[in-house]
Amino acid sequence: MSERKVKNRWLIALGAVGIHISIGSVYAWSNFTGPLGEEFGWTSQQVQLTFSLAILFLGLSAAFLGWFVEKYGPRVAGITAAIFFGVGVFGSGFAIQLESLWALYFFYGVLGGIGLGVGYIAPVSTLVKWFPDRRGLATGMAIMGFGFAAAIASPVMDWLIGSVGIAMTFFILGVSYFAIMILSSLYLSRPPEGWTPKGYNPDEEKDVKSQDLANIRAKESLKTKRFYYLWIMLFINITCGIAVISAAKPLAENSVGMSAGAAATLVGVMGVFNGLGRIGWASASDYIGRSNTYIIFFALQIPLFMLLPITTSVTLFVVFFGIIYTCYGGGFATLPAFIGDLFGTKELGAIHGYILTAWAAAGLAGPQFAAIMNDLTGSYANSMIYFGVLFIVALVVSILTKVDIKKKQSAMREKQSNA
Repeated sequence: MSERKVKNRWLIALGAVGIHISIGSVYAWSNFTGPLGEEFGWTSQQVQLTFSLAILFLGLSAAFLGWFVEKYGPRVAGITAAIFFGVGVFGSGFAIQLESLWALYFFYGVLGGIGLGVGYIAPVSTLVKWFPDRRGLATGMAIMGFGFAAAIASPVMDWLIGSVGIAMTFFILGVSYFAIMILSSLYLSRPPEGWTPKGYNPDEEKDVKSQDLANIRAKESLKTKRFYYLWIMLFINITCGIAVISAAKPLAENSVGMSAGAAATLVGVMGVFNGLGRIGWASASDYIGRSNTYIIFFALQIPLFMLLPITTSVTLFVVFFGIIYTCYGGGFATLPAFIGDLFGTKELGAIHGYILTAWAAAGLAGPQFAAIMNDLTGSYANSMIYFGVLFIVALVVSILTKVDIKKKQSAMREKQSNA
């Protein structure tokens, strides 16, 4: 194929951002927590279950539909995601008109969640193939959109709920996200067979540290320790981070006395940190290594989660939240590149989907635990210390991962020297 016919990989990246900036609006769900509780008398746990179901079905659809993305390509997968997510959000408006919590669970949680999962992995696995020279930067760009989405969606949702009501807010958002995702999907495609970017020659990558540890199929990855190390690290990072994100607005109001408006602004501002963490940490991982990046995530968050419940300063609260959000987003964005390093790109989308079952499990565990603690004790802050302890476990696993990688690299060096 001539160079003239090859698509612009930066426009592919832009399409990926368009999809992620739409589905990432799920992170602004806490804007609905108060209004839904006030209007229908639903408990925080009942409302949070909608968010948890969306994340559960995100993980399940990513795991079980990874083959769909690999078989039909990113364009078809992106359009499929647009249909599910658009109908899910739009249908939530009918659920509100019916005053049905179960209908809300079905539309936003199940249908929206399936759209989230397919829309999440389709552009990411494609971008890794378009950017073999900068995997961290590539996945960071796509997943950055997912993080920045709350910064855009949160104030818009808050304004729409106050202006046109909850049901109409869902109708408007459903149509808008459907249109953006369809347009973004149309340019997506895999790179041509054998294509490499100008100036990049994979045959020159002789250093073991710059080589993939393996190039295996998804089912084979399940037989390795490295797969389960990644799963545990992702599960803990998401369980703790997503609990804070899902309860960000009420936590800010109750812990440091922010007004409802200021707390809604904080949710949006934290979305910026989430997005910056995704592009920043993922890009940095190209230079400092993926395993070192994860070790830093957990070492930083242990003291932050321990200190959050006793923090009374608004400034410190915002700083702590900002750092937590960058680590949370960075964990997602660095993961696909990490998968490529450890397992190769042969079936990266499918392997990514398998590991995202950790997101499904964490989507249930984190927000539900935080909501139960709030219902029982009257405060979300009481769950933070438990999450801090979980990060200690994650730190140990991240160190074990680094040790395992070094052993594999030593074996590769020995094999090369004997060849």
